[in-house]
Amino acid sequence: MEIVHNIKKSDTWTLQQVGIRIWTKSFATSPIPVLLLNRSLKIIWYNQKFSTMFGENEGLLGTPIEQYYFSSLDKDRITELRSNIFSSHYGFTWTGRVEKKGVKQLSVITNLLVLPIFGGVESVNEPTAYACILDNISDEYKQMLKGTFLSLLEASRLKDNDTGNHIERVNRYARCLAEKLYGDERFPVVDMEFIEDIGFLAALHDVGKIGTPDDILNKKQNLEEWEWNIMKEHTINGAYILSTYPNPMAKEIALYHHEKWDGSGYPFGLKEVMIPVSARIVTIGDVYDALRMQRSYKQPMEHANTVQIMENEMQGKFDPVIMDFFQSNAQEFKQIFDTLKDK
Repeated sequence: MEIVHNIKKSDTWTLQQVGIRIWTKSFATSPIPVLLLNRSLKIIWYNQKFSTMFGENEGLLGTPIEQYYFSSLDKDRITELRSNIFSSHYGFTWTGRVEKKGVKQLSVITNLLVLPIFGGVESVNEPTAYACILDNISDEYKQMLKGTFLSLLEASRLKDNDTGNHIERVNRYARCLAEKLYGDERFPVVDMEFIEDIGFLAALHDVGKIGTPDDILNKKQNLEEWEWNIMKEHTINGAYILSTYPNPMAKEIALYHHEKWDGSGYPFGLKEVMIPVSARIVTIGDVYDALRMQRSYKQPMEHANTVQIMENEMQGKFDPVIMDFFQSNAQEFKQIFDTLKDK
């Protein structure tokens, strides 16, 4: 990769050193993503694999490594990184897991290994630069998380009277709405990562029901007031269960998916934009599916009646902008329901 015009002369000189030239020549077309840093830990070179993986441009050069990974390197980890790679006691090396997210790409999770590069006889005791080797573990890490929480989801599903198809339908509804919101300046939080995450995490919205007594959860008659108060606690229980999930969206959805735009929901009576976008999206999908499903205490509704009730009788309960997207794409909700209809 060519050195761009805004590289400092000192960095250009660094790139000409024997140790650096070996790295740039050896890893230019390597399938392993590699970065090179100067002694100030600023990026001075990256190979084609890194560029392909992260979609970076020339603005990356000259960026401090801590700034590049600012979202996954807190103050303590930055202190550890610097103390390690500037110390012979640690072999001038550091290793750790870092994450990089872009608006138009999914998060890339990597194990990062920082190694010293020595310049030759003029620098035999201290590195003149550093090489960063990255091992992409995104898929492995995400599958591990999904496997853990899918087991939890299965346990809660067996306890409840909702079907597995209901869970998958809510996932599909949420992803459908998120895809429609993508690119709308009113919802800057909705990026590609958001869409991917909500398409899985929406299913965990009722995981807190695992702590709800069976006689209340599956009661066919109307609940008493005290029973209803216990039922509503599944939102708080779900948030507690999902508090260890790395993505805060999981906890948000569990805790807030019964909040309503007009403040009439629970558990906190939040209103309007106080409710996270993820929960506002899942609420619409969950209500649509609940109305369409057959339960022990109710008959299923047809699609047209369901949409009418949500638009009229439940007016003010949902984010009006997201409801507009729902109304415009209601036929896709019907297709999702029909495709995954309970047998």
